[in-house]
Amino acid sequence: MESDCLLAASGRHAAATLYGTGSAKDDTGELLCSSGCDSRSEQTDEELYIQQAAVLIEDAIQYRSINHRVDANSLCLYRWYYSRIFQWGFGLTIAGVLLLAFVERPSSLSVTSDSRYRLPSWEPPCGFTESIEIVCLIIFILDLAVKSYLIGWEEFRKNKWLISYTVVISVSIIDWVLSISMACDEKLRVRRLIRPFFLLQNSSLMKKTLKCIKRTLPEIASVILLLALHLCLFTMIGMLLFPKTEDPVKNEEWKVYFRNLPTSLTSLLVLLTTANNPDVVILAYSQNRGYVIFFVTFSVIGTYCLMNLVTAIIYNQFRGYLLMSVQTSIIRRRLGIRAAFQVLICHEAENAAEDRVPVDVVLQVMSRVQMQSYYRAAITAEARQYEPEGFMDREQFRKMFDELDKDRIKEHPPLPEYNNVVLQKMQLVFSHYYFTILGNAVALANVVCICTVLVLNSEKSIAERDNHYMEVLQITIYATYRLPHTHGVRDPSFKRMFSLWEMVRFVNMLIVFRFLRIIPDIKLMALVASTLLDLVKNLRAFAGILVVVYYVFAVFGIWLFEGVIKPPAHMSVLSNTTMENITSNFSIECGTYEQLGYWPNNFDDFAASIILLYDIMIINNWQVFMDAYSRYTSEWSKIYFVCWWFTSSVMWVNLFMALILENFTYKWDRSHSCSVTDVERIRYETSVQLIFKEQIKEPTEEELLCQLQQHPHLHLHWEHT
Repeated sequence: MESDCLLAASGRHAAATLYGTGSAKDDTGELLCSSGCDSRSEQTDEELYIQQAAVLIEDAIQYRSINHRVDANSLCLYRWYYSRIFQWGFGLTIAGVLLLAFVERPSSLSVTSDSRYRLPSWEPPCGFTESIEIVCLIIFILDLAVKSYLIGWEEFRKNKWLISYTVVISVSIIDWVLSISMACDEKLRVRRLIRPFFLLQNSSLMKKTLKCIKRTLPEIASVILLLALHLCLFTMIGMLLFPKTEDPVKNEEWKVYFRNLPTSLTSLLVLLTTANNPDVVILAYSQNRGYVIFFVTFSVIGTYCLMNLVTAIIYNQFRGYLLMSVQTSIIRRRLGIRAAFQVLICHEAENAAEDRVPVDVVLQVMSRVQMQSYYRAAITAEARQYEPEGFMDREQFRKMFDELDKDRIKEHPPLPEYNNVVLQKMQLVFSHYYFTILGNAVALANVVCICTVLVLNSEKSIAERDNHYMEVLQITIYATYRLPHTHGVRDPSFKRMFSLWEMVRFVNMLIVFRFLRIIPDIKLMALVASTLLDLVKNLRAFAGILVVVYYVFAVFGIWLFEGVIKPPAHMSVLSNTTMENITSNFSIECGTYEQLGYWPNNFDDFAASIILLYDIMIINNWQVFMDAYSRYTSEWSKIYFVCWWFTSSVMWVNLFMALILENFTYKWDRSHSCSVTDVERIRYETSVQLIFKEQIKEPTEEELLCQLQQHPHLHLHWEHT
């Protein structure tokens, strides 16, 4: 027996062997695969072989690790754990514990978040959300116990995620006990901050994405440092250009934007995002047009050079690390398939010696594998090609599962066949290309007419609008639903029905959506629409990371800024009071949080915090929020907003852009040779793995055998023959 796990592939093949003779199991009840299975154990082990192979193939399909227990009872538990019902239930548990933040104090259950008009929101009684939370924590404990048992203690000690999972659950339970002991009146709930971990640990792709982001940060550190030096340099130059003078007219730029170092840094940082342009320029520009050189130079170097360089580096580095993660997923798939084959050759002694498996056994295994019917049919059809020979070798078995790596192609169903001549003629007319063009022209005409009516009636109320433009539609409605009046007497039962104009407006909305039918007829537009649909699926990991970041920053925002911005008592007026009446009693500086009426944007509850973070991520006027909270708290609060800007707008948006570019480029290359009809007829369903398919390096046989020998539970041993 070779002590080295790397085996020479030339002129040799590997066969599984056992410490003794025949098939046996170790002291843990797990299968030890042998080259000679005797007749007494063959029937006993046959079911286990097939069950093991089916689970290993399922692991390969889902890119899961195969390092788990493989005895019969563990396999049943393993398949139950990854069943659709359990995974859906566990996903709902994670969603439930995350959604508790909307109900817990401070509750988001109010009509408005505007602190001027907001009434006291409903606060759940002590023990209500805590009861739901403890149920979720018990489910997480069971999840941790099942995972730990399935992989074993040795693997558990190596798994940092499961160790962190244990710590998070323990901290959550301790914090929960403290909440109950304090009658739910504690100010700080640590467990709210760590709840997003439950979402992270449940997604392998999300963990890979987080690892990629972690590895990307050091790569962009040099550019960030260069950006910081650029900002500091121009801050000092700006403070030298705009000092305080004896002339109050020339002090406006200094007073507003360059009064001190923190204000100067903030002004230029915001200018880097273009959010305060040209406000920051106009005061100095009105005094001397030469000052514009300073601001233009800063923007060209910072905004258009360094920021775009950050985007390029993030895209390039993240793409490289994502490729490495996808490479790991592909190795998992190949390893699972190779392990399934190695288990199946233990089915018969002669098959183990000749390194082949019976086709009927493969078909039996495939009938038990839980997978999409599309792939099952393709793989089964590929396997039946070898039925005349009766056996499949290792390479044929591997190639059979190449169907998993192909694009899933969805085609429109074929046109039905009719025997009736009239129906055949109608089908010929209505399925003709020119009839499609006619339908698109009618849809376009409908949209033009609706736009014309909307323009003419834009200044009219619903009661004033003249509906004679829609007389044809009214006649149809009257004919279908009958007149709501009988002999000039209005039926009181019709008071709650939609008015005729509201019905027309609803139909108009449907007509506008009908115009989307032109998308499949334009190749580029169809390609873009298909890319957007695929992004919904491929962005789940990225969206999950964004949810985690939003959640953590929202909780921090509530801790730091809850209730710090309060409107003056005389501003808590009725909603129909005009701004002129409000501002008549006091003055408000133009462009501030108060003057712009940003009162609904606050950190007074979780839902309002999410919306405020979104507004900052969009960049527009984000300096207003930063200025307001720095005035109501301290200048140090700006660190929070700058961190959120960097995390959301710089990092995540650029990562989002990188995936869009990769997805669109892949789709463009796949359909570049297709005609408009082909793009309409065929839709390629891509995944992150398929996007990088061309760059992926296939693992060698030696690498797979090396990893199989290191399996902690499936004890396979090889010898050269």
